[in-house]
Amino acid sequence: MRQDIKVLLLDGYIDDPAALGVPPYISPMARAVAGAAMDTGADVEYITIDSIRRGRRPPEADVSVVLSGNTVPGKYLRTLPMSSKELSALTPKLFGWRMIGGSSAKGPAAAGFDFAVGTDLAAALYDGISGKEVGERLRSLDEWNRWMLLGADIVRQHPDFPHPLIAEIETFRGCHRFCTGGCSYCIEPSKGRPLMRSPEDILAEAERLRSLGVRNVRVGGQTCILSYGSDPDSEVPRPNPDAVRELFGGLSAMGFNVLHVDNANPAVISEHPHESEEVLRILASMCTPGNVLALGMETADPQVISLNNLNSTPDQVMDALRMINRIGSERGSNGMPLVLPGLNFIAGLDGETRDTYAMNLDFLRKAAAEGLMIRRINIRQVMPVRRMFDTFIDQALFRRFKESVRTEIDRMMLERIVPRGTVLRDIYTEYNDGGVTFGRQIGSYPLLVGIPYRLETGRTVDVTILDWGFRSVTGIEYPFPVNTAPMSALSALPGVGKKRAARIARERPIRDAEHLGDIMEDAAATEDLLRLVTF
Repeated sequence: MRQDIKVLLLDGYIDDPAALGVPPYISPMARAVAGAAMDTGADVEYITIDSIRRGRRPPEADVSVVLSGNTVPGKYLRTLPMSSKELSALTPKLFGWRMIGGSSAKGPAAAGFDFAVGTDLAAALYDGISGKEVGERLRSLDEWNRWMLLGADIVRQHPDFPHPLIAEIETFRGCHRFCTGGCSYCIEPSKGRPLMRSPEDILAEAERLRSLGVRNVRVGGQTCILSYGSDPDSEVPRPNPDAVRELFGGLSAMGFNVLHVDNANPAVISEHPHESEEVLRILASMCTPGNVLALGMETADPQVISLNNLNSTPDQVMDALRMINRIGSERGSNGMPLVLPGLNFIAGLDGETRDTYAMNLDFLRKAAAEGLMIRRINIRQVMPVRRMFDTFIDQALFRRFKESVRTEIDRMMLERIVPRGTVLRDIYTEYNDGGVTFGRQIGSYPLLVGIPYRLETGRTVDVTILDWGFRSVTGIEYPFPVNTAPMSALSALPGVGKKRAARIARERPIRDAEHLGDIMEDAAATEDLLRLVTF
């Protein structure tokens, strides 16, 4: 193995169904690439696109590797994946032979690279440095486990290390429905029969990350966490509670601040209710609150389900929503329910008609009428990452559906998930927009919280929820520092307003409840306020 090779790993961030890599996440793919290079004896320097945006030039290297792409475009707070324009501008500045992976490898901006890798960037890099032919292959299980340990060290070079960084840990690849081709839009079936990592290997990676200072992890990347340790040749496998308990018992014992998971298959939950309930109780008890199981529903239209070989029927999804709510709706120590479902909808699949959107909305209205909670509803248009789709997407109809979900369903769900007065713990303040501070808890799909006054960013505060939007909530610090808060913050208090805020400011320091009552001149408003403030 060569020991004089220098590898530059430039993380342009990825956002894919099987890997989150936009800060505060660091993707497992980035760590695997670093580990593969180190396995050859090469030295690795890890930098992010944000450092390039701040004016840094790519360092000299024998091999320059870029990881970039988002197949699930989302809204980001502090940063975002590298754009194709940025990639095109960056490419001529890279040294050595150049390799790119992630979904950007399939775009026109990858034309300036020596190798554009669509399958497994880590395996291709390992082969290239080792003097083998660079091709499209998947890593072996031994390589996978070895590279995740070797590449763990780059977490210390991430701009969000140690907090609020979240490291995603993979449990298996492939799809249990690979024999039937799986869902029409998904690339996971192309990876073949599920290849499971053992609890021992996953725990070894987690322990290595913890020893380096990582305190937040998400067990992600798999198509269904309830299927971990199950029969890889069963299309709708019976869950293996013992395997899940061994894995999450070990992870829980490590004392991570955040331990969350990723996807779940509603058909598995519906078809195997006893084993699924046992697994869900394990997740509810061993993970941290605010956990979200993303359910791949995609559509409620039977014709679309059939033509696209989707994995779940509406009835199965409803079964899953009910069970997850029954087991996970209890409020946890950070103010959020223990575990709730999320739903994914995709527009533009084969067979879609105008009626498809009506069926989707009817399904959500039925769930809402039953009093169920859904943490987040992800609505997107299909992307041709696996094949092209011929369905014409009526953009006006798509926007109306999305708007209906936001106005009818999303706000209602937020009111149920965090009722007024709920205290959410450990909100990490991320950015200021005018006079508003925005922050989130650390974890999977955390609620965006708007605090209607400016706070220092990069700190952690507890927040009392006062109001809801369609996709975010509004709150104030808890307990609220009435004697030190600025006027803008005082005005944001319920029942206060500008005039009372001015009186409070003139009278400070406020001595006690009686003093505050004299200023407010409203017994009911004072009583409500006393639940929020500290003197």
